[in-house]
Amino acid sequence: MASTVTSRPGSRPGYGQLLRTRGAWTFLLPGFAARQPFAMLTISIVLLVQHTTGSYGAAGAAAAVTGVSMALFAPYSGRLADRYGQRTVLLPGVLVHTLSGLTFTALALGHAPLWALFVAAVPTGASVPQIGPMVRARWGVKLQDSPLMTTAAAFESVTDELTFVFGPLLATALCTAVNPAAGLITEAALTLVGGLLFAAQKGTQPKVAVVGHARVEHVSALSIPGVRVLIVTFLGIGSVFGGMQVSLAAFSESIGEPGLNGVLYGTFAAGNMLSGIVCGAVAWKVAPQRRLLVGYAALALTASALWTAHSVLLLAALGLLVGMCIAPALITGYTLVEGLVPAGARTEAFTWLTGAVALGQAAAVTVAGQLEDRLWGGAGFLVPMAGTVLALGTLVALRSRLATRPRSRTVARGVGHRVPVAVD
Repeated sequence: MASTVTSRPGSRPGYGQLLRTRGAWTFLLPGFAARQPFAMLTISIVLLVQHTTGSYGAAGAAAAVTGVSMALFAPYSGRLADRYGQRTVLLPGVLVHTLSGLTFTALALGHAPLWALFVAAVPTGASVPQIGPMVRARWGVKLQDSPLMTTAAAFESVTDELTFVFGPLLATALCTAVNPAAGLITEAALTLVGGLLFAAQKGTQPKVAVVGHARVEHVSALSIPGVRVLIVTFLGIGSVFGGMQVSLAAFSESIGEPGLNGVLYGTFAAGNMLSGIVCGAVAWKVAPQRRLLVGYAALALTASALWTAHSVLLLAALGLLVGMCIAPALITGYTLVEGLVPAGARTEAFTWLTGAVALGQAAAVTVAGQLEDRLWGGAGFLVPMAGTVLALGTLVALRSRLATRPRSRTVARGVGHRVPVAVD
């Protein structure tokens, strides 16, 4: 399938050219609506369970079960989408998630025991529709080897950040101003409507590779060494998100200004969005492997300084810098997938990376909370430092695994970059 990018002679890659890609808006708009619930889920669970049990510990534990479940099951959802098509996976997935979310809500409102909430949290997390990875896979179909792939990765990173800014705000407003269960009920409804609208866009989803009447043998993205290195890298990024969420809240509480939590986290998110926009607008000449090493080193350095901040202004400045370092690392990691992974396994690869961020975040929330309770105020900031330094060490030691596959090979079994069947 030929590239569907529309461009003018002499034009450089940019957001305007990206958004003129033929057919892009047919999956971008429903995709944006369908991924909003993902950012509402955790905070909706925390606010509902805290209201019904009176315990932040129980609320955090229920949210952590959901996050871990999503991280463990998301890659299998991606693998099934690569093998059988996104629509085939989405339709039952959104139904299961909607029913699971409503069941969890009913159990919480009925003051069910904590173990029952944990049981309901497993399918709720496991069935979260992986819209973001599916959108990225569709960009791969549209752009193929175009230099706009980096711009698309940046665009998706900014979209994710917008989602995680507005989603929690909407959920918090619903839970506090309407009803403690309103956030989770809205999340379930948006998942159902948005997911079905996205699944209806059949024309832009990656085609399932077949040879004659036999289906091409699919390679698991996890079997690719470079993907495993990126998973560790993204676990470190997840530790930053989780550690920042807990530690910023604890810092704001300790100085008697709990309302500053939203401002500080908003500054962190703003840095992420700003650098993401800039990263996508630059015509990079440096290889992505090198960009990832340099960008991740900067992330580890800035994250390692967080625990030393003892004033609002210094913490806001450091949070802004940390946020500015995250987006380039995320964008470059997602960009590397296009060169590391065959087209028939990219959705799975993207879900492994998304799941790694979620798993790192869930672990960081738990550990940072324990450190804040048991040690000194600000000890939770040690989690982003440890997570990024360990991931950086792995990245440096195994950087050779990120070498991209030759683009000219044709392998009949579906493991090369080009398969002599309709896969793109």
